[in-house]
Amino acid sequence: MHAAFAEALLARDFDCPPGLRAWNGSDPGPRFAVHRNNVIVSLVDALADTYPVVQAMVGIEFFRAMAREFVRLRPPTSPVMAHYGAGFAEFIEDFAPAAGLPYLPDLARLELMRVEVYHAADAAPLRTADIAPLLADADLRPPATLDLHPAARVLCSRHAVASLWAAHQADDVDAALARIDPAVGEVALVLRTGLDVLVMRIGDAP
Repeated sequence: MHAAFAEALLARDFDCPPGLRAWNGSDPGPRFAVHRNNVIVSLVDALADTYPVVQAMVGIEFFRAMAREFVRLRPPTSPVMAHYGAGFAEFIEDFAPAAGLPYLPDLARLELMRVEVYHAADAAPLRTADIAPLLADADLRPPATLDLHPAARVLCSRHAVASLWAAHQADDVDAALARIDPAVGEVALVLRTGLDVLVMRIGDAP
C-alpha cells in the first residue's frame, strides 16, 4: 500500500491507489490529486531554492516544467530537502529543450556546490607553517598529499559559469550578462568563510 501510494504520487498517469478511502465515503480521487499536486509543487520549490540562477537563466515557466519532469523521474530518497536535486545537472544534459543552453548543466553543478559547501563540516585549514616543513622534507615517504577543505569545491567548466552566477548577484543583471561570453571556460572556487558561501573565478579553464 505504501509503495503504491508513493509511486502514484509522482506518476502523472497513475490513478488514486486502490484501497484508499475518504473519511466521509466520497471519491478519494480528487483529494489524492490535490495532495499529489502539493507534493510535486513542494519538490519543484525545493529545486528552485537550490538552483535560483538556473531558474533565472531559463525563466520560471521553463524551469518549473523542467523541474516537474525531474521530480517525476527522480523522486527524493531522503526526507532532507537540502539533499534533493543532486542529479539535476546530469538530467539537464539529457533534457532536449535545454540543449541550446550548453552552460546550464555546469551552472547547476556550481549551484549544487554552494549548497554542499554551506552544509559541509567545519575543519581547521592548514597554515603555511604546517605545510612548509612537509615541502622542505625531500625524504618524506610516502609523498604527502593535500585534500581540499570540506567546505570548498572546485569546478573546471568549458563555460563562464562563475561569471554567469556573479552577474545574477549584480544590481543590473542584464548589463552584467551582456559583458559575458558564456563560451569562455572558467575555473570556479566555491568556498565557505564563516556563514558566507563565496563563488570566485580563479582562472581560465584549460
